[in-house]
Amino acid sequence: MTDTLSRLALLDTNTVSDSLDFLGLPGATYGLRPLWNCPKIVGRAATVQLGPKGDNLPSAHLITPVIDAISTDDRILVIAGGIDRVSCWGDILANAAKFKGLRGSIIDGNCRDIEGSEAIGYPVFGRQVTMISARNRIVQIASGTPVEMDGVTVYEGDYVIADRCGTVFIPTRWIDEVLSLGEHVLRRQEAMVSAVRAGQSVTEIMHDRQFEAIRSTGPVQ
Repeated sequence: MTDTLSRLALLDTNTVSDSLDFLGLPGATYGLRPLWNCPKIVGRAATVQLGPKGDNLPSAHLITPVIDAISTDDRILVIAGGIDRVSCWGDILANAAKFKGLRGSIIDGNCRDIEGSEAIGYPVFGRQVTMISARNRIVQIASGTPVEMDGVTVYEGDYVIADRCGTVFIPTRWIDEVLSLGEHVLRRQEAMVSAVRAGQSVTEIMHDRQFEAIRSTGPVQ
């Protein structure tokens, strides 16, 4: 794991979301949560755009060309364009992705065969679980292009962190600032928790000026 991803792995989505807030950047999403009790994942986005199937002509199964093309071990599939009630992901795709060394999938949509992903330890984050197949309902429109995930624009290679609280995307050009500020935020929060446990007033510790201090004394100005 690269130093950048190692540093990101020491944070959580709450801290990264707070860091983006302090910087005035989008990136935090709502509702893209683990679909089984999977571990936290960090990596770089491999983007996929899906959409409704508009004809009855046969086509390659969605997402398979992207999985076949993966050549590094730092990628997380970031899949946009899901349709309500219909699956974007299943057991065979999970096995193929696991074999290729993908770290997980983030789906702005639904997943089927979730037991299959869980059985091989392949992390899947998304909206809901369903049993309804994508076949003849959804097709792959593009890959490697910008996608919209819960209103956040994600580019190929952007950084991703996902855990039990949800999913956050970090623009590549901002990763150093987000990591530095996130590490600072984490230290301040740990100190505040220690103070509460030592008996200090939570009213004082949670006062707005304490959070403003994070902004004013952080490494990013």
